[in-house]
Amino acid sequence: MTSSVLDEAYERVRHTGPERDGWLSNHAPMAAEALVHRGHGAVVHRWIDAYADKLEERPRGIRPIPADEWRDPLGDPVRTGDWLNHFDRELAGGPWRDVLARWWPRLLPGIAAGATHGVIRVGHAVRALLDEETGPRVAELGQGLAYWAARWQPLAPPGTGPYPAADARSALDAVPRVPDQRSGIRARLAQLADLPGWPPAAGAVPGPGTGDVPTRLAGIVDAAVVRHGTHGYASPVMLVHAATAPNAVLRALPALPPALWTPSLAAAWAATAAVTAAYAPAQARPAPPAGTDLSLDEVMRRATDTGDAHAIKFVDTLCDTATRSANPGLLAIAAQAVEQI
Repeated sequence: MTSSVLDEAYERVRHTGPERDGWLSNHAPMAAEALVHRGHGAVVHRWIDAYADKLEERPRGIRPIPADEWRDPLGDPVRTGDWLNHFDRELAGGPWRDVLARWWPRLLPGIAAGATHGVIRVGHAVRALLDEETGPRVAELGQGLAYWAARWQPLAPPGTGPYPAADARSALDAVPRVPDQRSGIRARLAQLADLPGWPPAAGAVPGPGTGDVPTRLAGIVDAAVVRHGTHGYASPVMLVHAATAPNAVLRALPALPPALWTPSLAAAWAATAAVTAAYAPAQARPAPPAGTDLSLDEVMRRATDTGDAHAIKFVDTLCDTATRSANPGLLAIAAQAVEQI
């Protein structure tokens, strides 16, 4: 039942573009996957119905991207249609894991693509494929990769390792803030190159000294989730990505060669740090008091009722954190985030 619902949802949005209004991301496939994965497949089609006016047609291509000339159009949104066609061909010509492994290191340096929605969309698609391999899910992976390629945006400098032991929450608290937080994310991220303290913060990937890559990456996700409870008020939607972007990388790891795990950890941390630098307020607020009577299932229903995909995706990521943590405040953080969004 849930398998067919997700494939139907992917088919419904397959011929829509990855963006609308020239920049805003198409969240329909990501939200649909999160809802199905969390047992809320019954509401997916109704949710897409309500979201339909935010969908635009898939852009047409200009000219094919040669296999050996992919670098020049990387990060060119005018070539979005060409990238969509390119990955349709790539995935028709070989196993999806091979395509992912080939393109992941090419795309990873540009993890900020589409306000990190490129990697997030890929992460949702990979989770769906690891659950069950179907044609619509393979096609959705191609659309996510194409969006990432079209909006490819690097964050420099990356961490190079070896990474000393550090607490992820303390590392997030140490990330410097960009001085001008009045504009959109592109203008904010552009300030990172001149921001004192950014290079050491971006390169200091946190985690336990003996922790493997998945453990360190999960720690970053969990710290960003909890920090939303004290700092999310400043920009509830955008600060969601400090958690959902690294979680997308974490979800993709099982499908990637282990040799790609360490650079993936570094890029994921850079994305989390960049979103934090761009949107975090100067002051924290008290965390919401624990003790809510709501369950995570009920919070997800509330998130669905908002109609906002960011609320759905944040609760989805928080559910992953809840499987690793006995933090009694997580439910309150989830409920607060949904209300703020």
